[in-house]
Amino acid sequence: MFVVIEDGSRQYTVQEGDTLTIDYRATAKEGDPITFENVLLANGGGASSIGAPTIEGASVEAEVVQAELKGEKLEIQKFRRRKNSRRHTGHRQKHTSVLIKTINVPGLEIVESAAAEETETATAEG
Repeated sequence: MFVVIEDGSRQYTVQEGDTLTIDYRATAKEGDPITFENVLLANGGGASSIGAPTIEGASVEAEVVQAELKGEKLEIQKFRRRKNSRRHTGHRQKHTSVLIKTINVPGLEIVESAAAEETETATAEG
């Protein structure tokens, strides 16, 4: 099962147990719960539920793993030729890392994959 959520004008495809890096939240502390209410699409294996624009009553529960995480360094260099003008600066964006705990989509039928069922029956028989 996977869902597409929206947070901070960005869309993420997540499953239970995934670790997600989102925009920095100053009020978040490690272990705090976060709920994502904007669920755009949900797939339960066999059937999908598509929101218009979001699915009513659907939510994704997550837990903060790292409250402040720094992104990679960006170097900005401005140069004007023949003017003896150079400027060099850098920037590292802050992020928050969360762990997806549960996905709640009302009315969605969850179907286990056929390949997983075949593997389980083959190991049980052998």
